[in-house]
Formats: sequence, C-alpha cells, structure tokens
Amino acid sequence: MKFSSALKFNAVADWWEEYIAYDVLKRYIYQLEKRQQRPDGIEPSYSDLEANEQTTLVDHSDTPGADSLFKPLLDKELQKIVRFYEAQEQELLNELAVLEQSITQQDEAGLEAGLNYMDEDEEDEEEDEEDEYNMLSRSEDYGKRPRRRRHKSTSVGYGTRFATGSIREESTNRRFSVSSSEAGDLDASILSVAPRPRSASRAVSGSRDANSSMSPTGRARSLGSRLRTVKDNTTSTGDTIWTAKGSYALDTRLLFKRKITNLYITLSSLRSYVEVNYSGFSKILKKYDKVVYGELRDRYMHEAVETSAPFTEESKARMSDAISRLTELYTKCVTNGDKSTAQQQLKLYQREHIAWERNTVWRQMIGQQRHGTMNGLGALMGATLVQQEESSLINVPTPLGSLKLTKKRVSLTVALVVFIALLKIDIVVGEEANKCFAILAFSTILWATEAIPLFVTSLCVPLLLVCLRVIRDDNDTALSTPDATKYIFSVMFSPTIMLLIGGFTISSALSKTNIDRILITRVLSLAGSKPSSVLLAFMGVSCFASMWISNVAAPTLCFTLIRPILRTLPPGSAFAPALILAIALAANIGGQSSPISSPQNLIALAAMDPKLDWASWFAVALPVSIISILLIWLLLLVMYRPARSPDGEGEIEIRTIRPTRESFTLKQYWVTFVCLFTITLWCFEHKIEGLVGDMGVIAIIPIVAFFATGVLKKDDFEQFAWTIVFLAMGGIALGKGVTSSGLMVTMDRMIHRLLEGLSLYTVVLVLSPVVLIVSTFISHTIASVLLVPIAKEVGESLPGDHANLLIFMTGLLCSVGMGMPVSGFPNQTAAAQEDDLGRLYLTNMDFLKNGVPASIVATLVVATVGFVLMIAIGL
Repeated sequence: MKFSSALKFNAVADWWEEYIAYDVLKRYIYQLEKRQQRPDGIEPSYSDLEANEQTTLVDHSDTPGADSLFKPLLDKELQKIVRFYEAQEQELLNELAVLEQSITQQDEAGLEAGLNYMDEDEEDEEEDEEDEYNMLSRSEDYGKRPRRRRHKSTSVGYGTRFATGSIREESTNRRFSVSSSEAGDLDASILSVAPRPRSASRAVSGSRDANSSMSPTGRARSLGSRLRTVKDNTTSTGDTIWTAKGSYALDTRLLFKRKITNLYITLSSLRSYVEVNYSGFSKILKKYDKVVYGELRDRYMHEAVETSAPFTEESKARMSDAISRLTELYTKCVTNGDKSTAQQQLKLYQREHIAWERNTVWRQMIGQQRHGTMNGLGALMGATLVQQEESSLINVPTPLGSLKLTKKRVSLTVALVVFIALLKIDIVVGEEANKCFAILAFSTILWATEAIPLFVTSLCVPLLLVCLRVIRDDNDTALSTPDATKYIFSVMFSPTIMLLIGGFTISSALSKTNIDRILITRVLSLAGSKPSSVLLAFMGVSCFASMWISNVAAPTLCFTLIRPILRTLPPGSAFAPALILAIALAANIGGQSSPISSPQNLIALAAMDPKLDWASWFAVALPVSIISILLIWLLLLVMYRPARSPDGEGEIEIRTIRPTRESFTLKQYWVTFVCLFTITLWCFEHKIEGLVGDMGVIAIIPIVAFFATGVLKKDDFEQFAWTIVFLAMGGIALGKGVTSSGLMVTMDRMIHRLLEGLSLYTVVLVLSPVVLIVSTFISHTIASVLLVPIAKEVGESLPGDHANLLIFMTGLLCSVGMGMPVSGFPNQTAAAQEDDLGRLYLTNMDFLKNGVPASIVATLVVATVGFVLMIAIGL
C-alpha cells in the first residue's frame, strides 16, 4: 500500500486536516524536479539558436535552491502539527486530571451517596404511584371501569449515562433505564454527590412522614425498597464503591469505565497521530532526496522534526505516563485490582475502535476510487482504469425485456452451435476422436474470442472430456466416468504446473524484498544520459527482468522506474513513446529467454520427450534474445530518432537514474541464495534426475524456503496468478484428450501426407509465420496450447524425429507475436500508459509501424539463428 493511502487508512477522521499534507508535498517535489532544468523559473528553450548552445534537461547543481524552496513548506506543516499536538495534549491531560479528581471524590463519598441515589428514584416512583392512585379514585367516583396506565420509570437524579447502544445490568426486582438524551445532567449529578450524614432513626422517621401521604400501593413499594437498601448495605459491609454489588455502585463503575475507555482511546489515537506524521516526514524527505538528488532527509529529521514537541522523548514519556495512569484507574475502578485484565480490555476496546474506523475509511476510499474522486479534490490525480460495459450489436425485444446481443454473446452462441453440430456429424473416424474434435473446436473458438474468461474455458475441458467419455485406455476402450475423472485430474496437476507455481514464488520473493528494483536501478545508473544508450539499457533490463519475474511483472516495474525520466522530458519528445514501446517489446522477447519467464515455455517443456534441461534452453534462447533486442533497438532508433529535440534542433539529454542507497539485508541475501540455488538445480536437472525426479520437485524448494521463513505470507500465495495455472491445466488436459481419444493419430496421418517430401527447414519456414500470426491476435499462452501439439506431431512425422526442435521453435515464436496492442500483457500495459494530462503515449499506429516489423525481425532470428543453435545442441 502506498503511504498516501496508508495515511488515509490510519488517520483519525476528525483530525484529517491536521495531518501532514503528504500528497501536496509530493506534487511540489515533482514541480521542483522540472524546475531544476530551468533555474530562472521560465519555460526553457532547449536550444539557443543565437548563442548556438544547448540546455541540459537536468541541472544537478540546483539542489541547495530546491532545499530553500522545499524547507518552508516542511516548516509550515511541522508548525501545524506542533500546534495541534500541544493543544490536544493539554486538553487530554486536563481531562485526565479532572477524571482522577472525580474518582478521588467518589472514593470519599463512598456508598453513602447511594442513599441519595435511592431517594431520588423513590420520589419518581412515589409520584407515579400517586398519579395512578388518584386516577383510580376518580374513575371509581364517576362509576366507570377503572383503566390501568403503564408508566416507564426514568431516572432523573443521580444516575449515569451510557453510549448509544450500550447495555446495562438491571436488578431482578426493579427496572431502571437511562435515556441518552439526559447525558449532560446525569454526568454532572453523579459527580456532584456529597455524603450527607443521617442517622437511621431520622431516615426511618422521614420515611414515616412520607408514607403517611402515600397510597397503599406506594407505601408497600416504599417499604420493599427500604428493605432492599438495608440488604445491599448489609451484604456489602467492608466493600467500596468499586467492589460493591448494589445498583448505585454498578452504575458508577459503568460511568467511569466509559470515561476512562474513551480517554484511553483518544490518547492512543494522539500517540498514533505522532507516529504517522513522523513516518510522513521521513517518507516525503526520502522521496525528495531521491527525486531532486538532495541530502536533506537526515539533516531535517534530526534538526527540525525530532526536536519538535510531538516527537521529543519528553513528549513520548508524558504520553506513556498518561496512558499508564489511565490503566491504573481502570484497574482500580473496573477490574478490581487486576492490572493484566485491565490492559487486555483497554487494548481490546482500542482494537475494536480502530477496526471500526478503518472499516469506515476503507469503504469511503474504495468508493472514492471507483468514482475517481480521491481526496475529494475533484482534481486529476491520475488515470483511473474504468471497465466500460460492452456495447451491444443489436437489441432484440422479448416478452421478458430487451435482450442485448454483444460480440461475446454472439461468439459464445457460435461456439455452442459449432460444438453441437460437430457432435452430430462424423468428421473424424472414431466416436471418441470425433467428440474430442468437437471439444477442440469449441475450446479454440472460446479461447480466441474470449467470450468467457480464458480459465473458465480451460475448466470446461476436463468437464467435457469426462462427461462425453472421450478418454480411452490402452485397448482403445472408452474409460468409465470415474476412471476418466481420476486419469484426467492426475495429468492436470503435472510437474509443469509445479514449475509454474515455483516461478511465481521466485517472482513474488524478488519483488517483495525489493531485490529486483535494487539490481535494476544499479544497472540503469550506468547507462548515462545519452538517449540511445538509455533506450538500450532499459530494453536489456526489461528483457532480463522478464526472465525471472515474468513478462507480466517486469514491464510494470520498468514503467514505474521511467516516471522520473518522462516527467522531465520536453513536451512532444519522441523519446517517451520510443522508450515505452521498447520496454514492452523487450519484455515480450524476455518471455522466451528462460523456461519460467512465460507459461508458453512451460507448455513447450511439458510436451518435450525427453525434456530439455535449462542449460540447453539458455544455449539457444539467450543468443536469440540478445540478437533480437539489438535489432529491435536499431529499428526504434531509425523509426523514432529519440535523441532529437522536439523543435528539430540539437539533441536532448536524459536524466540519469540514481541507484538506490539501500544495502542488502539478511533477508535479501537469503532470497538471492535460494533463487540462485534453485536455478542451478534446474540447469543440471538431467544429471541429478535420479535424486530429484523432475524440475517440478525442485520448484518446491523456493516455496518451502520462502513461506516457511516468513519471506512470503499467506496473502502472497493467494495473489499468485491462479488463472494462468488453471489455463495451463486446461491445455494439458486437452492435449491428453487429443492423444487418448485417437484424434492425434488421425491428425498425424493428415500432416504426414501434407509434409511428405518436405525438408526440416522448409517445415520451419512454413511453421514460423503461422505461429507468428496466431500469437499476434490471441493470447500467447493459448497459442502455445493450440500449436504445440501440432508441432509435436509434425516433428514426429519427419525423418529423424525432430519433435523437440519444432516444439522448442513454437514455444519461442509464441512470445514474438507483438504487432498489436492486444498482443500479450506487455503490449497491453504499454498501450495504457498516459502522461500527466491523461494523453496516451502510444497509438495503434505506433504498434503497426514498429511492433509488426519488430515481430517479423524476431521471427527471422528464431527461424535462422535459433534453428542453427537447436541443431548444434542435438535437437
């Protein structure tokens, strides 16, 4: 969670205006970043034609000037926080002193004050009884049937008040209720009680005088009340107001319990206010130093923040002492001297209060995010991705209302019609093979059109394979549904799936421990300020990151790192779209560089027999990726000319990426060791196969190492891309179904006839454009699910059994389909990148003019260099 969101999440709602204005300060830092390139504060001219001089985009000598502009803003925020804290602290400490004095007075008053409490209650009851008696008498005088009126007894004397919804224990013989609207009078009355000495005889005589004017029923109730009072006083001899069991003692304890609890929560909130603001100053100063290359954080924190009232050790000690005093009061008034129970109860009330506050704030934050109005400022704080409802092609009126026909619904209908038709028509020899062909066509249409989510289509595959009894045994007899179920689920969770989960684990650990960012920023810091070298450096980093943290997370990380560069570029610079597109294309290339960089690679590995080890994969994929990156880099330099300034005169300079100053921690060394150890085992899996069995077993090592040691948590496991896992499972199940049903034999015969007489390289040249076109318009993973089995059959039909070569070729080519904005996740992420005004950096024309040629270049590299290397390693 970003600190700005965490600040809203942890803030006290009523004090929101008194917290550090983190978002405002952050926006000002970005303004300073831009001002660094123009010390005079005016719009820069990037090339002085008269003086024949060029202006550098970033002037690193202006940091002191930036300090002089930023420090007054920090001082203003600090003064605001100090004033608020001092006022709150004084008010709360005064309340605590008054509360302690009230408890002392209550100790002095003792249980004798309960007599006044009882007398006032009796007066209420006597008045009610007298009214009732008089009404009955008048009713009888008029000769009417008497009607009984019910009265609710309400205390107006020495009672207590309760928060709305609170529950109070009642005596079994007397009902007593307190209205929340009477709170002010009741608080004052309970605290103003003073002991009034009276003898028992005087009390009795007074009672007699009062009883003489009472109704018979009133006299009976008064006598019962007196007897109960005598009983309470007798049974509580030696007790104090904090231990007695009478109604007055109970109400008094409830009153002080509520006051102590409320004050404890407020003091704890004030202490949290200090901690959150301290973190806010530390965070904003860290960002300031990072953005403007300053060194203000340590100096300002020590000289200004830590010497101010809220953050001094004396203030912290006073706050701790106040909370400790409240705990002692609670121990005395509520828990009968049990301090441990008092601490537990107070912390429980605090947690419940925080949970309620956070639940309320969190709902508000979500609602504001959905409406794009975070902070309630109505200002443009950044782009919000809104999923618009799919437009309908046509509205069909029905008796139940209008039916909207969308593209997805039409595609789903077509898929169902084709599926049913293929089940009724014998296209392929063999009943099971024909059913499997129908399932294959149905799944292909749904995967290609995404009429329903991709993983849902994958889950339909085992359902249809079992219910239609497509799976056969070795004797070509259809398995029963129970046997087919056991078989299909046993093959779905294969070592390949475990390898995929292991890849997710490594990716999550590298990201969570910030290792990826540390390594990447250190590499990028060496790129300098020349646009062409910066472009190549980011492409290399994007490709390398995609190898280990997947080509889904890598471009997202890189797009975050280039934000400081994009903010300081002159308007209209060609470097911005070139850089964004370069990162996306390089991430796609990185998707073929290692076996765990993308699902299509794992699907290809699973289809190989024998499986290819990691060393052999790197021997082919790394040279192919490096050559592809260099050629695409040259293509982008020619197409965009990113070094040219917007006015066409001179060249721009790029802000140098500053490496992080953070040193490696023990946890980061542990993650690095486990990752390197696991990758080494994967590379030499064939040599230790007798020990580990398969690469999927090796993948368990990082899962156990990271989750058992607390590097990753349960929440991290839940955030894995499980949709991709189920997508891969569906592809594996479909492949087994095609093989088991006999459909693969039929396809093998057809392919053998088509390829008869063709050489291996001719097949490669035919296969390459087919894979490229398919992977450009549909998901790379789905393309591999559909095309890898075909490549395997084609390879087995050729002389010399080159199935592994064609499978490897297909897996690599599935990653280079990147000619459209929808071609893979890196392209989709790049297409959504916007500037500060909400304008997209890339258009569809950028992808057509540069993505399509880049795809063709990468395909040719795989079909030439990759083919030679595959032959060299014996495929």
